[in-house]
Amino acid sequence: MDNNINDNPDEISLKELVLKLRSAFIYLKSKSGIIILFGVLGGTLGVLYSIYKKPIYTATSTFVLEDNKAGGLGQYAGLASLAGIDISGGGASGIFQGDNILELYKSRVMIEKTLLSKVNINGKVELLIERYIDFNKLRNTWKKKDHINSINFYGNPEKFNRKQDSIITNIVELFNKKILNVEKLDKKLSVIKVDVASEDELFSKEFNIKLVETVNNFYAQTKTKKSYQNVQILQKQADSVKRILNYSIGGVASAIDAAPNANPNQLILRVPSQRKQVDVQASTAIYSEIVKNLEVSRMSLLQETPLIQLIDEPVLPLPVNKLGKLKGIVFGSVLAGILVVFVLILKKLSKSIMK
Repeated sequence: MDNNINDNPDEISLKELVLKLRSAFIYLKSKSGIIILFGVLGGTLGVLYSIYKKPIYTATSTFVLEDNKAGGLGQYAGLASLAGIDISGGGASGIFQGDNILELYKSRVMIEKTLLSKVNINGKVELLIERYIDFNKLRNTWKKKDHINSINFYGNPEKFNRKQDSIITNIVELFNKKILNVEKLDKKLSVIKVDVASEDELFSKEFNIKLVETVNNFYAQTKTKKSYQNVQILQKQADSVKRILNYSIGGVASAIDAAPNANPNQLILRVPSQRKQVDVQASTAIYSEIVKNLEVSRMSLLQETPLIQLIDEPVLPLPVNKLGKLKGIVFGSVLAGILVVFVLILKKLSKSIMK
């Protein structure tokens, strides 16, 4: 019995595989002229693409975020307890904890606020969104597709119409998909990197700087909003009580001046000044407690204020990502060559199957 006989006609032996590969190689060699022609054509298209493809400029900022928690107030717990205030709890520390600041950077409200900010570029004050629209020639697109002849984004954002809001929404979505990238360089560290990539070098730089400033200020203000309000309230109370105290002290002096040589036997003459002294003592005690509370609240505000230290900011000239002519030739030639080889082999296989 011959063990070399292939009982299954669908199986291909190693010898048949080699013969098929050799046949395919000979076939492709016979079509080398077509492959070279398409390779040259692909290289030419690659060069043209590298010429007309605008370079992408990337502006990068990095900063360190040190977020103090309310637990850090332990050193002031004794003083706070004397003032009748409990600061052992969490309080505002739950706002924007962890990586939430990354999502804040991608939110519509922050991107919109940055786009609607005015910047000075080469001596010209303009909105960032207006510059973005101009260098992308979006008005021409809107005029052809949507028949919008005139639109701008100056004025109060709260009074924008439906079309303006729709345009901003589309731009924000595009930013989150292609233009804006926010990430932590290391999960164990608090270093955050913000990249803005666009075809306009100055826009990338200014938008990056403005976005970092807008988001970080909003983050710090929101984190400390409750403590700041407490400080403001206590400060008003302290100022009010101090005015009353000063008035009471003046009242004591006036009462004494009203009867400078009072008869010691007539105690009724001392009543007005004694009443004023009681008011002074009460106001002094109240003022002392309010001042203690005020100082504790100020300490709390300092502890809750996050430290945001900028490490790097965009500096011209920005890093540029541009497809060079040589790379365009290589990529275009290789891509076209692979495509034509695939088509030729597919064509030969289809003829073989039809036979």
